[in-house]
This record gives sequence, structure tokens and C-alpha cells, in this order.
Amino acid sequence: MQFSGLRVVREALRGHRGWAPLWRDAAPKPNYDIVVVGGGGHGLATAYYLASVFRQTRVAVLEKGWLGSGNIGRNTTIIRSNYLLPGNQPFYEFSMKLWEGLEQELNFNAMVSQRGIFNLIHSDGQRDAYRRRGNAMLLSGADARLLDRDALRGMVPYLNFDNARFPIKGALMQPRAGTARHDGVAWGYARGADRRGVDLIQNCEVTGFRIENGTVKGVETTRGFIGAGKVGVAVAGSSGRVMGLAGMRLPIESHVLQAFVTEGLKPVIDHVITFGAGHFYISQSDKGGLVFGGDIDGYNSYAQRGNLPVVEDVAEGGMALMPMIGRARLLRSWGGIMDMSMDGSPIIDRTPVDGLYFNGGWCYGGFKATPASGYAFAHLLATDCPHGTAAAFRLDRFARGYVIDERGAGAQPNLH
Repeated sequence: MQFSGLRVVREALRGHRGWAPLWRDAAPKPNYDIVVVGGGGHGLATAYYLASVFRQTRVAVLEKGWLGSGNIGRNTTIIRSNYLLPGNQPFYEFSMKLWEGLEQELNFNAMVSQRGIFNLIHSDGQRDAYRRRGNAMLLSGADARLLDRDALRGMVPYLNFDNARFPIKGALMQPRAGTARHDGVAWGYARGADRRGVDLIQNCEVTGFRIENGTVKGVETTRGFIGAGKVGVAVAGSSGRVMGLAGMRLPIESHVLQAFVTEGLKPVIDHVITFGAGHFYISQSDKGGLVFGGDIDGYNSYAQRGNLPVVEDVAEGGMALMPMIGRARLLRSWGGIMDMSMDGSPIIDRTPVDGLYFNGGWCYGGFKATPASGYAFAHLLATDCPHGTAAAFRLDRFARGYVIDERGAGAQPNLH
């Protein structure tokens, strides 16, 4: 099929009737070997790897809305593997390697752009902490460079290096990090899963779990009961609500995380930049808009919108980092529902209910983890054994005292 500019114009003039759908609009069958609840990035990636790697073809993905309607399309598109702790860093580096081969794997343009990320340094203590993190990254096979002030200024001269409160003294750089097209990732995984026989079922909300003698038998949905040998739940910010239907209370709270994009501008920011003295991060999209975000809203919510005090805080962070951003017009904002775990790290594990598995608690790491999360969850569902890089993501680690306290990777709510 030829995708020339002339064809695009022709299809536009005739109402796009000539484009073939990327996946089937499947109707639910009475039962499946594996049902994945959640048609976002993690759920679709799980289904893809179940079919492509583990040869599981009797698989269904259930989505209450349309595919990709949740957090996969409501984030700032950053991919990176610059973590510190041994429970996290190898997993995110595994994800980074999957990102690097994703477009060839899926034969789909996910617009993966390895433009590099800078974590800015504002104090001597922060430099020591980033030196330690960079060494941990190198030990896991990732890439890391510690830049001094002059080297950083040569690459990003537009930053406010001489800010009296937050002087910029250097940065920890990961050159292989960058961005990807969030909805393109969802579409690529969806098409790949569909072509391997997975049923992608939209507008099918799970309303309950059928559990008999401690074993899950399937799910109740708005389109009827669907039987399943195994059920995997990957529903991002709705984790607590959905798992509550199975009688489970998770060590998770749901919060809103806002993001913003400006009008289209000429190319100015060639990298991803994070403010080390406040929670602010920014990159420039291929359409020219500056994409940025910051802290979560401080209250629990299932709404996909936030409040003005956080908007003000994010704008202040941007102005402290690069005053030139004040001249850009804000085009729009949006919010994603984040399931914030108590230690800032995710959960990929079996539950006390036989045949019921859970994937969630991603905090700020959800999008960048998409490939590895899907692969590790598929591995768990297919083999009943955790993937080696996700072995620490136990559901019972809070009770056992084996937390993975990676709060340095992002701000945390005041959990009780």
C-alpha cells in the first residue's frame, strides 16, 4: 500500500473511506485462556507479547472506552532508564532496549526519538547523588554522563545558569533517553496483537470478578460474562477501583498528574530537560509545541483534570529554569490518573486469588515502562514466574519490609 502525499489528499477529499482499520472491532467470545483488563499501553503490550513471544492466542483485551483512551495518551512521552536502585534500574534498562527496537519489531512508526535527557544539578550534594545514580546506571548496562557547568552550557545555553536561588552547576545526562509518540505506541501494539489473533474488545467495562473457591473463573462486564483461565489487570489509575471488585485493597492512591503543551514554535529544545530544584520537565514535540509537566495534584481523584495551584507551580518551575518560556502561549492542558504506590515503584505480581494477576502502581514511570511492563506481565501470565528484571515488584513487599524506595524518581503524595 502506497502512502504518498497525493493519496493523503485523495482520501481527505473522499472522507477517508479508503483507509483500512488497524485492528478488528472484535466481539467477546464466551471464554479465553487469558483476559487482560485494560486497553492502554501496558495492557496492549502484554497482549502483544503473550501472542508474539509466548504463543498465547486465545487472549482478549477488555477496554471500558476506546483503546488508548487512558494514560497512554495523557502523558509527556518521555522514555528513560536513569534509575538508581537495583530493583528498578535493570527493569527500566530492559525497557529502554525494547524501545530501541520497537519500531522494527512492530513495523510501525512510534516516533522514538533518542534525543537525550538532562537531570540538572543545583548543589554539591545533588552532584554526589547523581554521580551515584550514574554509576548504578552504568553497572546495569545503561549509559550515563556527568556534565559540568561549562559542558552543559555549551549544549543548552538558553537555561538560567545564574539563577540566584537555583544556580545550575551541571547535569546527569542519559544520551539514549528521549521521547516517543504515545498514541502511536498504543496503535502499534494494538495492530500487532490483533494480527496475531488477540481479540481487542472496546466499550466493555469490567463490573466484577467471578471467583469460586479462591479461584477466578472470569469477569462480569457490560457485555456479559467472559470466562477466563487467567485474568491480568492493568488499568493504571483505576487500579484501586477495579481490584476492589475482587475484594482487594491495594497500597495505592490515585492522583491527577497534569501536563501542558504550548503553541508550535521553531526548534529550540533539542533534549528532554528536568529541573533538579523543583519538579518540572520539558521537551519539544515534532510539531513544535513545548510539552511539560510537574507535580501531581495533592488530593485523591479519578478526574482527568487538575486544579490551578498546580498549574501555577509548574509554570513557576518553568520560569525559574528558562525565563524565555514565559513568552510562549499555552495551547492546552490535560490530566492523567496516576496510581501512586507507597514506595514510588510498581507492582507486577500474582494476587491471593488464584488466576488473578495485577500490574500497577507505576507512579511517574508508566509510559517509559510500557514495553518492559508488557513483556514482564506476559511472562508472568504465561509461565506463572516473574520475569528476572521484575522480580522485586512483589505485591507483598510492603508487609515484608522489602520496599523499593525510589522517591527520587518523582514526587510522592502523603500516603497514609
